[in-house]
Amino acid sequence: MLKRRIPPRIARIEELAYNLWWSWNEEVRELFQAVDATLWNDTEHNPVKLLHEVPEERLVKAAADPAFVKRFDAVLLAFDEMLAGGGSWAAHERPELARKRIAYFSAEFGLHNSLPIYSGGLGVLAGDHCKEASDLGVSIVGVGFMYPRGYFHQRISSSGWQEQAIEVINWGHAPIRPITTAAGERVQVSVAFAARSVTVAAYEVHLGRGRLLLLDTDLEANDSWDRDIPARLYGGDQRTRIAQEILLGIGGVRLLRALSIEPTVWHANEGHVAFMMLERLREQLAAGVPFEAALERVRAATVFTTHTPVPAGHDAFPFSLLEDSFRGYWDGLEPLKDRCFALGEHQESWGKSFNMTVFSLRASGRCNAVSELHGRVSRRMWRGVFPDRTEDQVPITSVTNGVHVPSWVAPRLSALLSRTLGPDWLTRHDEPALWEDLVSVRDDELWRVHLQLKRGFVGLIRERARLRWMRGLTEAAQLLAAGTLLDPEALTIGFARRFATYKRATLIFHDIERLFRMLEDPWRPLQIVFAGKAHPADDPGKHLIREVYEKALDRKLGARIAFVDDYDLHVSKFMVSGVDLWLNTPRPPMEACGTSGQKAGLNGAPHLSVLDGWWYEGYRGGNGWAFGRKREQTMESDDALDAQDLYRVLSEEVIPLYYARDSDNVPRGWVELMKEAMRSAATRFSARRMVKEYVEQLYLPAMRASAELGEQATLEATPVRASERVESAPD
Repeated sequence: MLKRRIPPRIARIEELAYNLWWSWNEEVRELFQAVDATLWNDTEHNPVKLLHEVPEERLVKAAADPAFVKRFDAVLLAFDEMLAGGGSWAAHERPELARKRIAYFSAEFGLHNSLPIYSGGLGVLAGDHCKEASDLGVSIVGVGFMYPRGYFHQRISSSGWQEQAIEVINWGHAPIRPITTAAGERVQVSVAFAARSVTVAAYEVHLGRGRLLLLDTDLEANDSWDRDIPARLYGGDQRTRIAQEILLGIGGVRLLRALSIEPTVWHANEGHVAFMMLERLREQLAAGVPFEAALERVRAATVFTTHTPVPAGHDAFPFSLLEDSFRGYWDGLEPLKDRCFALGEHQESWGKSFNMTVFSLRASGRCNAVSELHGRVSRRMWRGVFPDRTEDQVPITSVTNGVHVPSWVAPRLSALLSRTLGPDWLTRHDEPALWEDLVSVRDDELWRVHLQLKRGFVGLIRERARLRWMRGLTEAAQLLAAGTLLDPEALTIGFARRFATYKRATLIFHDIERLFRMLEDPWRPLQIVFAGKAHPADDPGKHLIREVYEKALDRKLGARIAFVDDYDLHVSKFMVSGVDLWLNTPRPPMEACGTSGQKAGLNGAPHLSVLDGWWYEGYRGGNGWAFGRKREQTMESDDALDAQDLYRVLSEEVIPLYYARDSDNVPRGWVELMKEAMRSAATRFSARRMVKEYVEQLYLPAMRASAELGEQATLEATPVRASERVESAPD
């Protein structure tokens, strides 16, 4: 909450700052930039921090500036029209969604750097999902955790080893506010955990028309261990992990009840939040509903999305830990406890467990994977959960992930498209007919914008390196490894993702001499920029980072390899718009979807990937390249074959096309490829298409099924003892 005086004429600028709608609306960001351009950059585009730190005379000056006030009024008018929601897709096309709300539970949300409560693709996908739901007028309330220590900052030592640095987040500079009653008291609920009670409160984030509730246990009522349970995303041992997931799933449901928020559909984004379903099942049982009927009512209203094609990536807990963690939870329902736990029973390599994904599959009426190929893999993986069905009958459908176009298209490129496709192109970007006019975009103009974005990315890399040097955080050789000698004119490949072994980040180094010849070709040089983090407990992933870093330090490679550390949302927006080509090398079929290539494609960077994840269905020949054999199963022995095919595609197709220039130095064949990459990303792989499919295929059917079985009617008829409602709380 701001404690400084803002001139009355522009007082609602604070309201704008506390609604993350600004993060995907260029006009609002330009308004804050106009307050103080230097401070806007220094705060990494965080308007809350800007308003805290800007001198008051700057605000007074802005309020007295007619040009600023005119811009402010225009932004405020658009803001109020957005909040009213009358012109949204849902209001026009799906009026049955009116007064219906979807609760969207996720362990992480990637929204903006000012709110570091995400680690990677799962969180960014959740953030894009909620932003697009707001744009479409689909009412979503997100439920997640407030991680006071966020996710880690990455530093690379001089030897190339990843080091983790934790920074305590300054909540006063984040776009959040505590949820309180009308009397100003924080809304709190309690969760029985391991024979004790843990108190849970929450902060609120406004996302356009939507809301995000972030749970918090750092309260005086809790002891020190309980206050630290959600301190770090994916931190600690299994006991900490199950504690986090109990508090998120059960505490999240109870908080919604306390706030009188009654979702029609409950969406579980990955198995981390499975206990949300368990709590609702317990509510039904406490209301006297027989077990099978209670389970069917919960299933009817529940949608579950699985993201992980790797068995080890699914949370599983020993039953002994489960029993201990749920002591005190059942409140007289102990005879039904075993039936509830049996829903998650699964045989792991180390013995029987409670598997969060298995429980979610059995407790959800609608389940989906995140790409067409991932759907096939998931049906094969979980066929044993449905022994009476064939593999094709396993009830897991697919909705391919997409990216939120307003968040990821570069402002310079968006301005160009506004001039050629029309000023309303962002509101129509999923319409194929709109993109027929892309032919009217002049090749030289698109290429000029792309080169500006490319230089902007190289400039960001150099500025980050300069600041590190000034602060004594790096050595001279590391400055070169960070990319300070990158050539803005050379063909630049981007590779940025979590460093896990199956993603094969070092595949392109398989034949280093062959790669060297491409890197150092004096007429057609190549350079590669890597970025990404390894999980703190993943030593093999850290070894991959060190291998890449050693190449970046290697003088023989002429500074043509770079590693950009501490990859985050701010850097990623520069990178996906500032490289020429996006590389993806997972070992099929272990990439569930992958959306970084979609973001790059949206900005005109074609994709070069094996046929896995979204590229399995997205590759059309004219929007990028595929290498390796098309297959649904693979072995490590395929790595050498894939590497050789990668070199072939680069040397015979990619590099010649990039350097084939007309007299005006414009690579027209490459620009045509850029246009097709933009077209396919914006129409087929946008979050707009994705959320519409969720509505049509999952949310609306769940709403109808829930209406027939009446989960909410049961709870309204028989008040639940587990939480108190706070009728005066904001909604």
